[in-house]
Amino acid sequence: MHPNGSALLLTPTRRRTVGVVIAAVLALVGGLLLAYPDRAGAAADPLISGGKSATSSSDESSDLGPQNAFDGDPATRWASVEGKDPQWLSVDLGATADVTRVKLSWEDAYAKAYRIEISADGTTWTRLADETAGDGGTDDWPALTGKGRYLRVYGTARATAYGYSLYEFEVYGTLGGQPPQTGAFTVVAAGDIAAQCTASDSDCAHPKTAALAKKIDPKFYLTMGDSQYDDARISDFRNYYDKTWGAFKAKTRPVPGNHETYDPAGELAGYKAYFGDIAYPQGKTYYSYDEGNWHFIALDSNSFDKSAQIDWLKADLAKNSKACIAAYWHHPLYSSGGHGNDPVSRPVWKILYGAKADLVLNGHDHHYERFAPQNPDGKAVADGITEIVGGMGGAEPYPIEEVQPNSQKRISGEYGVLKMDFTDSGYSWNYIGTDNKTKDTSPKYTCH
Repeated sequence: MHPNGSALLLTPTRRRTVGVVIAAVLALVGGLLLAYPDRAGAAADPLISGGKSATSSSDESSDLGPQNAFDGDPATRWASVEGKDPQWLSVDLGATADVTRVKLSWEDAYAKAYRIEISADGTTWTRLADETAGDGGTDDWPALTGKGRYLRVYGTARATAYGYSLYEFEVYGTLGGQPPQTGAFTVVAAGDIAAQCTASDSDCAHPKTAALAKKIDPKFYLTMGDSQYDDARISDFRNYYDKTWGAFKAKTRPVPGNHETYDPAGELAGYKAYFGDIAYPQGKTYYSYDEGNWHFIALDSNSFDKSAQIDWLKADLAKNSKACIAAYWHHPLYSSGGHGNDPVSRPVWKILYGAKADLVLNGHDHHYERFAPQNPDGKAVADGITEIVGGMGGAEPYPIEEVQPNSQKRISGEYGVLKMDFTDSGYSWNYIGTDNKTKDTSPKYTCH
């Protein structure tokens, strides 16, 4: 134990303990369990993290991904990128759990300082334990008390010049009455949202789309870029977006559009200042997460020409274990609106198509449009990706200009949101206007 650790939090037991002391301790513990049999169950709380979905702030390579720390194999490991603090590794337990113990098996690249944190939603974290003088090996935290669905190790200081690396991250406890997150759920999606106007202006649309989105009360919200016009300054986010769609910021999974890059304070400065970790949950402008049987990928189409994002996308898809895949970003590959087709995302489509992705959501053009499943070259195919343009969140509408092949439905001039309904094996949606009337209903699709 380390005397300079936090006085308010627990410190781990170590594997480097003299054998005779271990024997004495085991004898003492055995006697205590005989004297207090109700504690025997607590000492035997089961492993609840094995094989569960995991994410990380970074991976050194695709072979050293976060899932390796939960596969039960002591020969595989997760490793972060080298030379950067902080870094984290998180596991989704699949349901709310009472966590009583965490065991960490470090590789040579260990943490000198780190926190163990728990969360109900993967966004707001509570500290369970604090290490300030780590010495590697195995850290066993046997007397934790925490309730939540997500656990993470948050490294703040590396012990070496390398990164952080764990062979195993074991969580023990009992899962609560909530079942794993599977089955049906609803998502609200929109792009191109907050013009510089407020509810006092009867022509201002984003207060109306926000009221509609709130009424639907989805599992979470997707925003497909250009959340704030015109230059996405932090003051504009606070004066306009925050007054409407900001009411459910904590449940929003945003991506940046081109207007977020126009901020005079710096590219994406206002966007990052407003959304913070919500928009950068993995330390980048792109990230992924799971819900039910779906893998969602949030991408930054402003930087599709950067190899780092493309390499990350390939590695992310290689690690995915979910049957259904949805991706979203700002600039659509296909659009019948004023901006038209944008080939910047064709390489991304090719990667997604190769991974059997099902759905792509975009904004940029200020209209609603749905396409038949198609391949990256625009050919209608049964195993194609379904694309939706949903840029009617509140910015001034654009007219339909040149109808593209495979476009099945187009609506311009009527503000609204996408009500997306997902199941374990498929999806469908309605485009709902601010008058609460359904303007379009999609077919029901089955995942590839």
